[in-house]
Amino acid sequence: MKKSSTALLGAALAIATSLQAAPAVEYPVTPRQRNVADQVAQAGVPLSELALNAPDSYTVKPGDTLWGISGLFLKSPWRWPELWGMNRDQIRNPHLIYPGQILMLEKSNGRALLKLGTPVGGAGGTVKLSPHIRVSGAADGAIPSINPRDIEPFLNRPLIVTEEGIAASPRVVATQEDRVITGTNDIVYVRGMPSGGGRSWQVYRPAAPLRDPETNRVIAYEAVYCGVADVSSNGDPATLRIKEAREEIRVGDRLVPTESSDFPTYMPHAASTVIDGRVVSIYNGVDQAATGMVIALNRGAAQGVERGHVFRLLNYGGYIVDRTAANGGERVRLPDEPVGDVFVFRVFENISYGLILRSTNTTRIGDRFVSKLD
Repeated sequence: MKKSSTALLGAALAIATSLQAAPAVEYPVTPRQRNVADQVAQAGVPLSELALNAPDSYTVKPGDTLWGISGLFLKSPWRWPELWGMNRDQIRNPHLIYPGQILMLEKSNGRALLKLGTPVGGAGGTVKLSPHIRVSGAADGAIPSINPRDIEPFLNRPLIVTEEGIAASPRVVATQEDRVITGTNDIVYVRGMPSGGGRSWQVYRPAAPLRDPETNRVIAYEAVYCGVADVSSNGDPATLRIKEAREEIRVGDRLVPTESSDFPTYMPHAASTVIDGRVVSIYNGVDQAATGMVIALNRGAAQGVERGHVFRLLNYGGYIVDRTAANGGERVRLPDEPVGDVFVFRVFENISYGLILRSTNTTRIGDRFVSKLD
């Protein structure tokens, strides 16, 4: 059993370097339905959806996020695209917003739209409105959807892998002075390094299966990130020095090339179709999650999940036996209770990772998430 598990890990990690977040799969939507949805979205939001103290204007500041600004103007921040009057294409490829730009709230016929204003004549002068967000420079400096510090460690980890492939990923075979565990600046010896490989490698612990709470079926394997090691000298085995250790690095751990962290701007938005699922895991193996923590969801690109989707989290009500009923044992389903919102930032085929943006109670494995947010 141990041998087969090791082979499975190797096979899984062997293809990790070529894994990309798959494009979202669309559920069938008729052209008429799409046109109606776009027309409604571009009309703005009802005034009743504005936050209680929504400002008439706001100057974007360094450190702001799209989600934070959304909360200034809206009761439901995921309705940000509607406030801008954006259609589906604009949501997928949003323009960028920069510190110093002025956001102006226009109200007309019971609805509100946000426009971008530019000062005319210096500070205190008039403001010229533009119909859409405009890009005034390079992407560098644009405000992100959420704080990059909250998710940067997860943009290219944790690593979701599959069963298929061949067991060819490099592996730690020994440590300096036969230490049981190693940490930052320690030396490890690695076999299976490809010729001409890069200098920097990420180290992962053997993949753990993620089971769907609804079916108990294994739907993915999550390799736990342990750290980064740099090649000191090539050979068989190669010598690597540990640059960063988030976990103890041991014999048997696997390596994949370090990838650059991509941090595109995702427009926070609700899914255009109903997506309903369960929480698969809480990162770092804890039992409960709250604001600022990362969770895995049992829906991915194959089910229509996109980066930027915002889902409502609900504590799963479960079942009780009503012993007060006439028959003395009626089984009753308790209602699910809303407890927060999760923002999806990384999508795989059947798994997504999201950051809990706000919560009123803790979230546990098996709790529900839904896209019907009204």
